[in-house]
Order: sequence, then C-alpha cells, then structure tokens
Amino acid sequence: MGRWIIIAGLILVAIGSILQFAPGLLNWLGKLPGDMRFESQRSTVFLPVTSMILISIVLTILINLIKR
Repeated sequence: MGRWIIIAGLILVAIGSILQFAPGLLNWLGKLPGDMRFESQRSTVFLPVTSMILISIVLTILINLIKR
C-alpha cells in the first residue's frame, strides 16, 4: 500500500510541475474531438469523454508496466 501512495504522489508532483512550469504542454487536454460542451444562457456543461478515455488508456499501460 505504501508503494502505491508513493507512486501516486510522484505522479501528482510530475503533473503539478508540468502545470506550473510548462502549461502549454497540456493545452490539448479537453479540446479533443469527442469532448462535448453544452452551453445555455445560465449554465455550461462540459463532458471530456475523449480526454478521459485517453487518460485511462495511458494510466492502464503505465500501471501494467509498473506491476511487471
């Protein structure tokens, strides 16, 4: 359990560093085809379907590589 917490912490530090020092690297996130945005006069609903599928695939591959 401790190993997973350390790995999760390192991933969060990496993502935080990217967001802090190079925010342009993640501009594509949320703007992929399949990410839906519904706007009305009073509200906006954003459904990042494609972005979440892509993130899920990448995390699945990384976790499987770490387990081996």
